[in-house]
Amino acid sequence: MTQKITVLKGDGIGPEISDAVMRILQAAGSDVEFECFEVGENAAQNGELIPEAAFTSFEANHIMLKAPITTPIGKGFRSLNVMLRKRYDLYANIRPAKANAAVKTPFPNVDIVTFRENTEDLYIGEETQVDADTVHALKLITRKASEQIIRDAFTYARTHQRKKVTCVHKANILKLSDGMFLDIFCDIAKEFPDIEADDKIIDALCMRLVMNPGDFDVLVMPNLYGDIVSDLTAGLIGGLGLLPSANIGSEYAMFEAVHGSAPDIAGQHIANPTALLWSACMMLESIDQADCAKRIRRAVDQVLMQGTCLTPDLHGNASTEAYRDAIIAAL
Repeated sequence: MTQKITVLKGDGIGPEISDAVMRILQAAGSDVEFECFEVGENAAQNGELIPEAAFTSFEANHIMLKAPITTPIGKGFRSLNVMLRKRYDLYANIRPAKANAAVKTPFPNVDIVTFRENTEDLYIGEETQVDADTVHALKLITRKASEQIIRDAFTYARTHQRKKVTCVHKANILKLSDGMFLDIFCDIAKEFPDIEADDKIIDALCMRLVMNPGDFDVLVMPNLYGDIVSDLTAGLIGGLGLLPSANIGSEYAMFEAVHGSAPDIAGQHIANPTALLWSACMMLESIDQADCAKRIRRAVDQVLMQGTCLTPDLHGNASTEAYRDAIIAAL
């Protein structure tokens, strides 16, 4: 049965890379049907940053592929990404960072999966202007959300034959909020005696990641730390253009590249669609089309290894469309 997919084409480079990814999925023989929507700045002239029809589509399909959407810094509307995660309780953000032999980095053996709690912590963006010189920001940590993400991390580790789960926190300073997160981690770890469990303070983790990333396997942490650490792991494998992600809830799932909309290169047709494509592969695996995802990954690896048709961020000079066509040819 053909799976309908809601596609938010994003803004900036979003439309370019989402079009490339959809073409590749079609060429690979995926059994999907796309329902596409303009969102973000591209839809703002109609008065809706996300049209109501897009919400209706997602609520019917339960699966979304989302290209980057611009979030204004320090002003303007609040993050549409955060809104979608909260509206549909997409509590688990899963970001696998795996080195590729074709992309040369100082760390050829990185294979780290970050589990980021997706709905609370400082990332909820609740701030109060106390006076002209003082702002309070609310950090929210709940037992329910913490238990969900931590148990998912351990379950993933067991299912995918991973050996260790590391809890990332700042419980030495934030003794109540991060302290509770760490306590819950320690309790749940007892349910998985076959998986090694340890914990690292966030600053110490960042230092260790850029010295010995091979020490880490699965990481689980509150929202803001996850946002920062997963970008760091992207740097270890060659950049955000290579990092996919899934946002998973009990009813809905949204798959997206974690990089931004890069408005400075929008329309130049030089954007790298790999992160969104690999996110789409995670999507295919979630809807029982893993063989198709495997074919796509092999084709991407072949193009990366050949090295003759790469986008500028991968030290090539190919256009988005030329890179897309090289992958389709490899298929």
